[in-house]
Amino acid sequence: MAPVLRRPVSLTARLVLTVVALTVVVTVVAGGVTSVAVGRFLHDRLDNEVRAELARVTLSPDGSRLSPGDGDGDELGPPPGQPVGTVTAQLPGDASGGEGSVLLQRDPGEAANVPLSEADLAVLARVPDDGDLHDVDLPVLGEYRVAAVPAESGDAASFVTGLPTEPVHEVVRTMVLWELLLLVLSAVAAWLGGRFLVRRQLRPLREVAATADDVARLPLATDEVDLHDRVPGHLRDERTEVGRVGDALANLLSHVGTSFAARRRVEEQIRRFVADASHELRTPLTTIGGYVQLARRRPDDREATATALTKVEEESARMTALVEDLLLLARLDSGRPLERREVDVTKLMLEAVADARVVGADHRWRLDVPDDALVVVGDPLRLHQVVTNLLTNARKYTPAGSTVTARAAQRDGAVVLAVHDDGPGFDDDAAAHAFERFARGDPARVRAGGVGLGLALVEAIVVAHGGAAHLESRPGDTTVSVTLPVGVSVPGPATTVDA
Repeated sequence: MAPVLRRPVSLTARLVLTVVALTVVVTVVAGGVTSVAVGRFLHDRLDNEVRAELARVTLSPDGSRLSPGDGDGDELGPPPGQPVGTVTAQLPGDASGGEGSVLLQRDPGEAANVPLSEADLAVLARVPDDGDLHDVDLPVLGEYRVAAVPAESGDAASFVTGLPTEPVHEVVRTMVLWELLLLVLSAVAAWLGGRFLVRRQLRPLREVAATADDVARLPLATDEVDLHDRVPGHLRDERTEVGRVGDALANLLSHVGTSFAARRRVEEQIRRFVADASHELRTPLTTIGGYVQLARRRPDDREATATALTKVEEESARMTALVEDLLLLARLDSGRPLERREVDVTKLMLEAVADARVVGADHRWRLDVPDDALVVVGDPLRLHQVVTNLLTNARKYTPAGSTVTARAAQRDGAVVLAVHDDGPGFDDDAAAHAFERFARGDPARVRAGGVGLGLALVEAIVVAHGGAAHLESRPGDTTVSVTLPVGVSVPGPATTVDA
């Protein structure tokens, strides 16, 4: 059997229905309690009046109990001032031939005796003469609250007095009718007032929903969409529930806008990366193609063929190095784990500076390391590449005779490697993009300066080791430093080389 789909009910309708239901429940409970309390009060007062009337009928002025026939004549003489409808009866013990009367007060202070019917007397004769209150239904007069006591003298006579319960019932019925009318009016007022107030209070929530709907209709695939400050300030009051929803939506849109901006930056970097890589690969490929054509046109010229093969080999090595660097960057970006073992940074610096001194004999090389050998946990090959790239970068971009200083130190719980040179340094724009891929200070792309991946590789490798890279540069004072998590400090001899 297919499930029955219920029509969704709006939050406004649910809140209004809740308000109406609570109003109805409170009104019913209050009305019920009031009706019961008033009815109980009126019944208690009626009982007290019955007892008082019984005492007035049966007691003489001196407080003694009256006997049958002690009134004026032999009839029961009701005292003046009794309530309208009071029943007073003098009954014989055999319940036959008794007399009775009902007092009806026409005007204040004036009363008349009306004889009771035989049917009413028969019902009153069955009331126990124990002095307690009893409910009876008189065939002619209706429902009464009565009490009976035996006479002081005379074995077969008793007094019965009672008051009608209809006035009490009438008051309770009237109260219930008014309460029902009040219930209906309260429900209608709660519906109208609740609908107005709830819709007014939920107006900010509708504005938030409208804002979200407007954002959903925006062409988010384009780059021109700005999602910041889309939610008005009056909808972001964190002291209210709707304000917290609005603030959450504003934060969400801000994060989405930031993500879009980051995505655009990444896409732009990818496009630039592809363009730069294509440019760097196209140049050696063009060179290789040109020399291959040269060799093909002069098959008998051994010198031209040898020159062509040499150039092809050089450009092939250049492309191989570029592809390997790109592959390493891709692996680091994908989060592939590096080799993790203890690396003696002091020894690594010694070897790197020694190699740099051979390649860059026209520079002055200095090495400054502490007395204790510094050990970090990482990939020795990649860390060696970091130092080599820093030294190579300093050698390539400084004139002959410049001084390059390599330092290693332990500082603030980390190992800091730094390469300083006194060359011309980076301009402001180049310094801002120094660690980006294919970033070079020469806008004309002079190939002698490299492809612009050296510092990018440095930062990627250092970040993969949990460290950070930093550049400070001004004319005559340039320092590139990397910070690595500290390893184990092993005592060893200090090494300082000045060449």
